[in-house]
Amino acid sequence: YAFNLSPSKPEKKTQSWAGDDDYKVVVVSGSGTAGMEMIIANRFRTNDLVLVPTNGKFGERVAEMCSRFCNVKHIKYEWGRAFDLFELEQQLERKCYEALLICHNETSSGITQDAPAIAEMCQRHNVPFILDGITSVGGLPVDVEGWGVEAAVMGAQKCTAGPSGIAAITVNSHYIERCKAIREQSESNPVFYLDMISALKKGDDDQTPWTPAINLAMGWSKALIALKDETLQARWKRCSLLSHGVQNLFSKLGFELLADPFQRSDTVTAIMYPDGIDDSWRSDLKEKYNTQVIGAQDHLKGKMFRVGSMGETTIEEMVEGCKRMISCFKDHGLELPDVDVESFFEE
Repeated sequence: YAFNLSPSKPEKKTQSWAGDDDYKVVVVSGSGTAGMEMIIANRFRTNDLVLVPTNGKFGERVAEMCSRFCNVKHIKYEWGRAFDLFELEQQLERKCYEALLICHNETSSGITQDAPAIAEMCQRHNVPFILDGITSVGGLPVDVEGWGVEAAVMGAQKCTAGPSGIAAITVNSHYIERCKAIREQSESNPVFYLDMISALKKGDDDQTPWTPAINLAMGWSKALIALKDETLQARWKRCSLLSHGVQNLFSKLGFELLADPFQRSDTVTAIMYPDGIDDSWRSDLKEKYNTQVIGAQDHLKGKMFRVGSMGETTIEEMVEGCKRMISCFKDHGLELPDVDVESFFEE
């Protein structure tokens, strides 16, 4: 019942708090980043060492966040390149890590990590596995219990198409026991608003320790009703159809995709600009075509754009958006072959 993505009817509350899957769900009045910080700050001591492999901006943010509360072995891979699982295996064999943390779906570079393989390694080496699922939960399969994830976070505004500023965390009994033990030993990091122990204690009474974001929670509930009506499996399928359509279309047009082919994300596609094109295209797309795509970050800024395929985006919206992007590229002098855009999004 971890992340049971359905409205909070009484039986669902019971399942998400005391279900037989060993997980509790805590709703955080803050963004997904606040949720991830809550997981990290309460779980580790200052002298703990964690392993964080990254291949994009948001994974690097996880590593930086960890560095505020514990020691970090940060393995940085090229953006969009898959993790070297052999290298991770070698690191885990050292038996020195308190946990391994990843950003599951790296939207800055359009790649999804091989979470099942990493989870299997963590289980064999008895290393807790913690997941930033902010842009994956609800948009692609995430098996928290099956992967043995100790803690994970999701953001409302991403794959579930809810309001921004509210998130949810799921934690298992081992995570809770470690937090309590660290607190009892007076070795915990300083926390107040993001105090997990307080949240769990109040949760037993179906309450929160601080004023909750009630309006955001109500909005999220509406979004979850829409997800329930569509079904989780149907949303996964639609996100996959949209992303593969975008990837195949722009590959056909001659664009380079950043992420490794076999691990490209189902919720965002990272596309490199051709020579002679920069973010002025994105500005014109917004102003002239009333269509917005997201730019790149850090060293790729001005060299790449990203197309989202999460939430409630429809096939019709994506087809029209792609047509507008192609027209805008032609406005910028790019010679592109004629294509039947609709054919790339047929089920």
